[in-house]
Amino acid sequence: MKTRILSFVTIAAIVLGASSTTFASTKDGASVKNNEVSTVLTNVSKINKIEVRGNVELYISDGSSDQVKVYNRYYAESALVQSQKGVLRISSYSDQKLVVWVTAEQLSAITAYDNAEVRSFGKLAPIEMNVTLHDNAYARLDLNGYSANITLNNRAKADLIGDVTECNLKYSRSTTVNSTNFAAAHLTKTVDGATKNTDEELVGL
Repeated sequence: MKTRILSFVTIAAIVLGASSTTFASTKDGASVKNNEVSTVLTNVSKINKIEVRGNVELYISDGSSDQVKVYNRYYAESALVQSQKGVLRISSYSDQKLVVWVTAEQLSAITAYDNAEVRSFGKLAPIEMNVTLHDNAYARLDLNGYSANITLNNRAKADLIGDVTECNLKYSRSTTVNSTNFAAAHLTKTVDGATKNTDEELVGL
């Protein structure tokens, strides 16, 4: 597949349109930039993995087609989107947080670095979801699928909601996992390298 590097410096060449958009609030009270001009990228498709780095706030939702929207006016300075073989890479190192909303039909993996934040907008219901958080990255995910593989490194944080059948959860004592409202029928939990298997109906983590 041809590599497509979409620099926000030349984004006008690939923009479908820009419009003033009011975005609904998420369940935890967050919202994606009310009354902010949104830029829609058109030649990004077949997204199955997202890698996000830097000062980025990423919202993800399920959909029947793939779409990427950028909600900020200051993206021209230091932001980049790269799409290659199903991997969508988003990075920004501006002082201002870059807000992006990605709708994907077949998303199965998310990796976040630095201070990136990842939030699901509505429930994510893939057959399998692989989530890896590094550095100080944060994720708030509402999952309703079959399998979830979730790994936290360094000082990463995660709020997990929903339920899955199979879950592999790996983290260390330096990370933070809130799973009060998350359940799995079969859980394999690894903490600081020590693994524990739990095989019960809807086990709270």
